[in-house]
Amino acid sequence: MAIAYILAHFDDEYFATPLIRRAAGADQRFLYVADYASPQLAAVRLAETRAYLADLGVPPERVIHVGAGSGALDGTVHRHLPRLRRLLSAELSRIGPVERFVVTAWEGGHMDHDACAALALALAKGAPVEQLTLYNGPRLPGRLFRAGAPLAENGPPIRTRLPVSQWLAFAAGVRRFPSQARTWLGLWPVMFANYLARGYVHQRLDPNRVNERPHAGSLLYERMYGVPYAEVSEAIRTAWPAGSPGSPPA
Repeated sequence: MAIAYILAHFDDEYFATPLIRRAAGADQRFLYVADYASPQLAAVRLAETRAYLADLGVPPERVIHVGAGSGALDGTVHRHLPRLRRLLSAELSRIGPVERFVVTAWEGGHMDHDACAALALALAKGAPVEQLTLYNGPRLPGRLFRAGAPLAENGPPIRTRLPVSQWLAFAAGVRRFPSQARTWLGLWPVMFANYLARGYVHQRLDPNRVNERPHAGSLLYERMYGVPYAEVSEAIRTAWPAGSPGSPPA
């Protein structure tokens, strides 16, 4: 049985590195849903992701850009949920049974990440869904954020212990994403500062979480991108009829 990672953007898998290493030898599948306005940029970023995952033992044919040509451009994934669900469902049918899903956390950091959390729950069919913290910003102003710091609202942490050699390899792996160097210059130091303080953790995703605001107060994507939580929440609520197979709970 496979482990399916439903991710928005190429390089989101970097946050899953310890989980990918822990599952070495398993059939791990990586499905990316965000489309890109530039096919050239999409090709560059896909190549970076495949090279990074190849170093972790994942063959390139198991890394699929499901959202290619979907129109679900970076930042608008929540507006294309029905189509993306169909594309993901078709790919999952080709993969076969999935024992568990891994997805970006429901945390209010980026609207595409939260949309992926909802998609995973809609497709899980009873399989467990685990969530990866990327970044969020409760009780912070403006564009300030925390990376690698899980929300207490998402439940108890599940810890993965890493030997020093794996921590060093994890930290150095960021160099495999040169097209995103500017972004990682801001993210990487905050991310590893939190890992040093807390260790590496992930959490189970409760299906009811997508019916709740990720945390009290303003969300990071509201402050950074001007996308209100009400828009994302409504898109998820109306993406598929309540009570249909795989729909989020009412």
